[in-house]
Amino acid sequence: MPAFNLNDTVNLFSKLTPRRLWNGSKVLSSYYISKWFKKPVQWGFPVSISFEPTTSCNLRCPECPSGLRAFTRPTGMLQRDFFSDTIDQLSKELLYLIFYFQGEPYLNPSFLEMVKYASKKKIYTATSTNAHYLNDKNAKLTVESGLDRLIISIDGTTQDVYEQYRVGGKLEKVLEGARNIMKWKKELKSKTPFVFFQFLVVKPNEHQIEDIKKLAIETGVDEVRFKTAQVYDYENDPNKLIPENKKYSRYKKNKNGDYEVKNSLQNHCWRLWHATVITWDGLVVPCCFDKDAQHQLGDLKGRPFKEIWHNDKYVNFRKSILQSRKNIDICANCSEGTKVWED
Repeated sequence: MPAFNLNDTVNLFSKLTPRRLWNGSKVLSSYYISKWFKKPVQWGFPVSISFEPTTSCNLRCPECPSGLRAFTRPTGMLQRDFFSDTIDQLSKELLYLIFYFQGEPYLNPSFLEMVKYASKKKIYTATSTNAHYLNDKNAKLTVESGLDRLIISIDGTTQDVYEQYRVGGKLEKVLEGARNIMKWKKELKSKTPFVFFQFLVVKPNEHQIEDIKKLAIETGVDEVRFKTAQVYDYENDPNKLIPENKKYSRYKKNKNGDYEVKNSLQNHCWRLWHATVITWDGLVVPCCFDKDAQHQLGDLKGRPFKEIWHNDKYVNFRKSILQSRKNIDICANCSEGTKVWED
């Protein structure tokens, strides 16, 4: 799960129940036993899930399948009844719910009602948005929904730089949305959502790292965090996105001058034990790197989640992680252990 600041951590821990704590203990212990003995063991259920509100997006970011309209899987909207039925299956063990996989969550007209439903079950809720739909009305509804964390993607401090990655976006709309959220937090005397600017560091914007910190202070958001960019064709980097600053790059040059992923892939992955991803239409996939749902481990339209979590497909996928992670395509560009967070 993502990094937390003190107030955010206190909020998260307020969601813990004895049952969730016991489930987390079982998940953690089964992960380490699996890692040590190279045998997939899973005693608990997910601590965290990502639920996809929609695959639709208003922008056309160059490394995003939503933006590129490049999915082979169907596009669509998560339905509220299907969402609530699934959450009812998981809520007693589930601690952390991310309303995001692909797409722009606020395009789903039922999005904030689903947030409210999960919040009433005392689940920590988070989402990531490009902030183009945070008008005054939606900002108020967002604060009232009980959303715990709001990640605002902002990858430039001037329009000319911002639009190089956020193609079709308007920086002033993003800033207006952020101000609306902070205004309603104050007016409603709400401690949530915890709001931060997420700055995806790429070559066109790396010179604005100090500027985004100043802009965050001016806007009033709680924090700024920096994220390394996933580049699909990183060996060639056709979009010229890999930054010069090595701290903010997932890639490094080898002795031949070609780019390669920095981190060495270990034959284990915490995500496969504590988290899962569910697409808008109910497909269960291993993690957020399987953007096109190529590794389908189950379909919630036909079976309950807890049955899928322990089925043969899931067991075999965890086994393959423990044997040779480098041979799994979605692991090849994985940023596990290479994200950069900065206050």
